Amino acid sequence: MSVLCREKQLAVLAALVEGNSERATERMTSVGRQAVGRFSLLAGEGAQRLHDRLVRDLSCSLIQVDEIWSYVKKKEARVTPKDGPDVGEAYTFVALDATSRMVIAFLVGKRDQESTDLFIADLRARLLVMPQMTADGYAPYITAIGASFGPGVDFAQTIKNYHQGAQRGPDHRYEPPREPFITKKTIFGAPDMKRASTAYTERNNCTMRHHIGRMRRLCLAFSKKLENHRAAVALNYAWYNLGTIVRTLRVTPAMQAGVTDHVWTLDEFLDAVLSEPAGEKPVKQALTHRAPEVPARELPNGRGFLRIISGGKGAAAPTLPEAPTPAPVAPAMPSVEAPAAVDDRQLDLLAWKRPAPKRGQLSLFGEPEGGE
Repeated sequence: MSVLCREKQLAVLAALVEGNSERATERMTSVGRQAVGRFSLLAGEGAQRLHDRLVRDLSCSLIQVDEIWSYVKKKEARVTPKDGPDVGEAYTFVALDATSRMVIAFLVGKRDQESTDLFIADLRARLLVMPQMTADGYAPYITAIGASFGPGVDFAQTIKNYHQGAQRGPDHRYEPPREPFITKKTIFGAPDMKRASTAYTERNNCTMRHHIGRMRRLCLAFSKKLENHRAAVALNYAWYNLGTIVRTLRVTPAMQAGVTDHVWTLDEFLDAVLSEPAGEKPVKQALTHRAPEVPARELPNGRGFLRIISGGKGAAAPTLPEAPTPAPVAPAMPSVEAPAAVDDRQLDLLAWKRPAPKRGQLSLFGEPEGGE
């Protein structure tokens, strides 16, 4: 990279992290496309090493997981047996801290169980606290998270069921209907369903499609080699964490997460990615259980907390108000009733008998008026 002066390096880097393709960067900076490609690969590999050094030993407690579709050289439907394994779909798995908006881990690979396992294992190695995790309905997440975090993690899935209408607009292939029905499902533990969402990571996916020109749809800015695609992804995610200010937070994601204490400039970022030495990947460490937000009792030997939940949804059970203590009442004196008067008269046992009817001949025509 000695052929590029400092000014040209900064111009190329600024163009690449703002979503421009290599050909567009060539036209903007008057630097040859091949030189732009070599610089992009070198800076991206350095950004990956920088990310591995800085983003580790985190205490993020609310993590959202998702993946972004892209491809290398050909779309999957056009891949032939003669093409290598790097050709075709290239999904970017992303794990984002919902509190700081920082991208904790990312991995580019096929959308299969193997890539999912590697991605979740890398995420696990960067954490020190057992988090609550939310993902979409992709089934391999269940196996991968269960293997890396164990059944004690609070993990939920949010599944969007889109209803296809009779009428379709011209952009129906890329914009789903606006009436999704979200189904939330608990997989492990007792996650707080009110906080189970993938909204932040999906919004971040939209942002990164603007920042990474290779991820745009229906254009000529797709990657031709997998290594260049991975380098571009690492370069832009590292710059997003360190140099992009989130409008709602007014700081960068790395500052909000405590990874750095200032907003990185482009000069500082360029020096870091070009001089970052090779280092070791983060190593998995023992996780401490986060303090729950519901009434709980800590278990001995750091084994976690015994939480009070309602219906398995993680909500605190309602506590009944304490009954007021009644004021002491003096015991009442027993009342003495006057004895009832005793009737000592002798009962007449025959008084209940009716008087005997008059005996005589019955009149068939009734009694005459005026009596007998």
